[in-house]
Amino acid sequence: MTSAPESPARIRPAVVADARSIAVVHVAGWRSAYAGLLPAGLLAGLDVDRRAARWRERFAEMPDSVFVLVFEEDGQIRAFVSGGPSREGAGLPGVGGEVYAIYVDPAYQGRGAGTRLLEAAARRLAGAGYAQASLWVLTENTPARGFYESRGWHWDGTEHEWTYEGGSSMEVRYVTDLAGPG
Repeated sequence: MTSAPESPARIRPAVVADARSIAVVHVAGWRSAYAGLLPAGLLAGLDVDRRAARWRERFAEMPDSVFVLVFEEDGQIRAFVSGGPSREGAGLPGVGGEVYAIYVDPAYQGRGAGTRLLEAAARRLAGAGYAQASLWVLTENTPARGFYESRGWHWDGTEHEWTYEGGSSMEVRYVTDLAGPG
């Protein structure tokens, strides 16, 4: 008896039916990435059902300029990235594009899903005509900062305070050029 071949990993545009799976990755990603950086009560209070409902709302209201891509393997969503026009508007002249969020299922980290999604997001933003892109990361999230830096992103010196229910944390802005050589 032979076993069925594993389905190859692929990146595809997300659809509304993916909302719950994205929410599962989102909540697990937050709990893993922000343990010790954000209050334990905030992380414990994250709810997959509420997050899935928010994702369904986002899909219903999403303009064409915004995208969500998922990394899927064996029929399971293992990671996602979202992006589009910079939410800062004219705050970063010439940048225009932004990666809003990127999360990988903690059990699936280190297998290339994050790298492949970040590259896919950069291609999508470049295809939309942006010469540069930005993203925000918690100042103290050194693993994420190292990940971005190893993939050609750099801190441009900009910081701001991110406020959430019950507190705030500092974030730094990373940027990258989207136009490759030639």
